[in-house]
Amino acid sequence: MMYLSEIRMLEMPAEDTYLREIPAVRQLFAEGGIRFEKPVTFLVGENGSGKSTLLEAFAAAYGMNPEGGSRDYAFATDATHSALYRSMQIIRRNYPQDSYFLRAESFYNVATYLEESGSLMTRYGGRSLHVQSHGEAFFTLMTERFTGKGLYLLDEPEAALSPMRQMSMLTVLHDLVQRDAQFVIATHSPILTAYPDAEILLCSEEGITKTAYQDTALYQLTKRFLMHPEQMLRHLLDDVQDGKTE
Repeated sequence: MMYLSEIRMLEMPAEDTYLREIPAVRQLFAEGGIRFEKPVTFLVGENGSGKSTLLEAFAAAYGMNPEGGSRDYAFATDATHSALYRSMQIIRRNYPQDSYFLRAESFYNVATYLEESGSLMTRYGGRSLHVQSHGEAFFTLMTERFTGKGLYLLDEPEAALSPMRQMSMLTVLHDLVQRDAQFVIATHSPILTAYPDAEILLCSEEGITKTAYQDTALYQLTKRFLMHPEQMLRHLLDDVQDGKTE
């Protein structure tokens, strides 16, 4: 099921001139927008490539709290999000019964808001997220709060999860997709991006390009390291040693 099928770009906000320096953002304006064709879309790329900036703008344009949470999460601690969302027109194919924006960096603020709200905790298993580990709290979110028939935007969820937990997340993700959920996920995880039949969009100096899983740097670098750890470590650590002796 698709809820976010397309985002059309309007005029770039004048006050956020730094956005013009991000190739992925420039491409969206040049091409007039972006289409989503699969129930699971991954945004990948190096730090600073714009993937989190885009995901945050997608969430705000859809009406979600840019600090995290759903459409009805009325809290704000630090308005650091860009004005990019104001230039986005959301094209919906269907209307979701649920929606959520997860930001690993501000999940603590969401947990605090939930605890202060009290009644909202029933949707999270009735147990405070603050008394759980970061990984446990995230899994509670996935298994208790996400219901299916919804749009879920996740920003680097692997930050809270061990490799084993990331594999478990694939199972939960698949179950939710089978229950008509749509996901857009910004990630550095070679485990999560292995999800079958997902669309992978690479944000880079060239803009945004569709790419196959085995063509991603996430896959290639991880594979190279695991197959040749001694060689990779020798190369990396020798570079450090050479830098100290110069």
